[in-house]
Amino acid sequence: MRRIFQSVSIRACAFGTAVLLGTASAQTYYPDDPIWKEPPPRDIGEIKTQKLHALVDFYKNTVYRKGERNSPARIYPSQGVNTVDELPDSVWYTNRHSRTHRLSADELRTGPNRTGPPDQSQPWTIISAKAEGVTPGFTIKDARGRDYFLKFDPPSNPEMATAADVICAKILYAAGYNVPENYIVYFTPEQLQIKPGLKFEDPFGRFRAMQPHDVTGLLKLVASDGRGRIRAVASLRIAGKSVGQFKYYKRRADDPNELAPHEHLRVLRGLYVFAAWLNQTDAKALNTFDTVVEENGRRFITHYLLDFGSALGSDALYAKDPRLGHEYLIEPRSGLRNLASLGLYVPAYARVRFPDISAAGNFSEQAFDPEKWKPNYPNAAFANRLPGDEHWGARRVMAFTNADIRCIVETAEFSNPRAIEIVTSTLIARRDRVGRVLLEKLLPADGFRIEDGRLRFDDLGALYGFRAPLTFDVQWSEFDNMRGTLRPMLVTGIELPREAASAP
Repeated sequence: MRRIFQSVSIRACAFGTAVLLGTASAQTYYPDDPIWKEPPPRDIGEIKTQKLHALVDFYKNTVYRKGERNSPARIYPSQGVNTVDELPDSVWYTNRHSRTHRLSADELRTGPNRTGPPDQSQPWTIISAKAEGVTPGFTIKDARGRDYFLKFDPPSNPEMATAADVICAKILYAAGYNVPENYIVYFTPEQLQIKPGLKFEDPFGRFRAMQPHDVTGLLKLVASDGRGRIRAVASLRIAGKSVGQFKYYKRRADDPNELAPHEHLRVLRGLYVFAAWLNQTDAKALNTFDTVVEENGRRFITHYLLDFGSALGSDALYAKDPRLGHEYLIEPRSGLRNLASLGLYVPAYARVRFPDISAAGNFSEQAFDPEKWKPNYPNAAFANRLPGDEHWGARRVMAFTNADIRCIVETAEFSNPRAIEIVTSTLIARRDRVGRVLLEKLLPADGFRIEDGRLRFDDLGALYGFRAPLTFDVQWSEFDNMRGTLRPMLVTGIELPREAASAP
């Protein structure tokens, strides 16, 4: 009960009794609280590109506990929140879609896409290419001089990875995060031409000039639609000067706008909830992007998430292994458990039966536990999440209605209607599981307001049909804004106390 009363007291003070404002610097609340937009970022100097190596990042986060971690002896509160425990707009995040401030269906379908797909009136020029891995990748320049990264589907699962990339980018954009513009495109090999003198590393490790037969050979490794067309995601190059990726722990030493280590930021701790909902198991530093932009005469870093081809039922190069999302890639306890049971123990995730639709991959709500979900390897910000971070994320996830989810999934341009149904229904079921579990970890109430002289708020569990309405007790207190102390009042119930009603 103590945590519930604390939550009620905090909410009631924010709306009704935090009114004793003064001029001293010790005050808790200021006249402009709550802040919904951070002050303009400070101008930065020279920024070094932060280069991360995939294997090094995997090793460091798997073997060591990177960053300052929460423990029973010390809890690090979530940073970057305002006085009503919400995220203000910042270089990390923009409030867009919530239960009370909603994007339209057209805005959800559009997402971050403002520029448009690559112009197909003339050939695309390949300006860089990679041949390693199961599927290749190209960077192309269109007739308007715009650069796009082309990413493909594996032959075993046409439409799977490209759909995941588009769907997740639009959901995360609506949720408030910075993501690239991703477009589904179809083209023929004849649409591509090679930049004169372009060199690349071929599949045999030789660095040489790229030839037309190299392009033809690489495209044979990706899925086609049976009509000679290649489907891809064209991801527009993010504006500004790239300065590498951000880590999920520490802070950039050369960025004066970073005021807290990343493992303490609500924006990254709460991202766990979205990663779990979307099964984005590849949530790691290598799939982030920092860029220096200039606005109103100031240069500053903006932080992006990208590469969502390993979300939903996709693992980019093949359908997702059922184990992913339930265990880390290296999980010693799993091996010991199997050894102790002589291989007879079968975990719940291994008993899930996935629909036989290749475009949907292996995506299911069965065995999904939003409290125990795991990315491919440990993530300091995710591990540091507190109930408040989960509650914030769950409220943002629940803001997506069934219709919202369907209209976003339809933009992935699945050719099989069953794929639309599977992905939509699974996202809805996983969303509801997130809400049922994580909303109840704190006071399941939101939307606090004063109407007709009474305190009003919404019982979230009842609002979403998860359970019957609860009965709430309300105890009012007077808050001393200069000393930061509470004095309980002999007033209970939802009626606004006279002292609060007559306050400035």
